Amino acid sequence: MAIIASELIGKLMEELRTVAKTETIMGKEIKVGEITLIPVSQISLGFGAGGGQGGDNKRTGDGGGGGGGVMVTPVAFIAIKGDEISFHGLKKGGFFEALLEQLPELTEKVLSKVQDAEAKKAET
Repeated sequence: MAIIASELIGKLMEELRTVAKTETIMGKEIKVGEITLIPVSQISLGFGAGGGQGGDNKRTGDGGGGGGGVMVTPVAFIAIKGDEISFHGLKKGGFFEALLEQLPELTEKVLSKVQDAEAKKAET
């Protein structure tokens, strides 16, 4: 039984490691005009395993089990524009809610920069 539980824990840890990798914590970049957004997540892992052995005069016993889980929680995003890098923590609502809240401000900044660049271009 001890061998089976050990194998179970090993397999479970192997599977959980594939989820908790750098690409999960630092998500795929999202382009919004001149701005690149990179989501940042928190990874929480949990697992457990158990086994048993026993018997009495009428029956023999054996048992084992295991389980695990992963939780990925968006906590922030990094905004990159040219040489400027800024870090934005998220509110309790989550990544997309916070992104939507800040999208008008980001859009306004991008449009302002585009208009400035067009005005300078028209002057020359």
